[in-house]
Amino acid sequence: MSSEVVRLTLVSHAMTDAMSAGRFPTDEPLNAVGVRQVDAAVDLGMVDSAVCGPEKRARQTAELLGLQAREDPRLADLDCGRWRGGALGGVEPAELAIWLTDASAAPHGGETIVNLVGRVRDWLETIAATRGRLVAVTHPAVVRAAVLVALDAPPKSFWRIDVAPASRTVLHLRGHAWTLRLP
Repeated sequence: MSSEVVRLTLVSHAMTDAMSAGRFPTDEPLNAVGVRQVDAAVDLGMVDSAVCGPEKRARQTAELLGLQAREDPRLADLDCGRWRGGALGGVEPAELAIWLTDASAAPHGGETIVNLVGRVRDWLETIAATRGRLVAVTHPAVVRAAVLVALDAPPKSFWRIDVAPASRTVLHLRGHAWTLRLP
């Protein structure tokens, strides 16, 4: 690979009990379905370096992929504040509507989508100096934010991106612009 290119493969962690039950995540491990997903899911090819979010589900996905990933707190999941561990259906409908339509709002008391996108943008800027093939095992929210940054899309588009468990999203950095590579 040319020394002028960064190839970033973002891997979304595999299924957890919270995901399958429609709950906001805590620091839970993968469930049995998630372990099977990783076995069959992701062909990463050659990898020069790997990082992962600090949560159990991200670390476990990286381990199952055979990666020696170092943890990076900037790849942490979106902080859902007081909603953490609760069921999506248990959220006050008005609060949920605000959260899903206003990227600068955090009715749960945690992190806003705007702040998440900023955090991921800062991380992408720091890895721009890296060359080669980097794998980052993280969360659907972080993958969405990275796609928004690559496309220079507004944070309000966050919920319009669907990221499946144990999926991969590839971004390339050539010069100063990230591009999204579709399979």
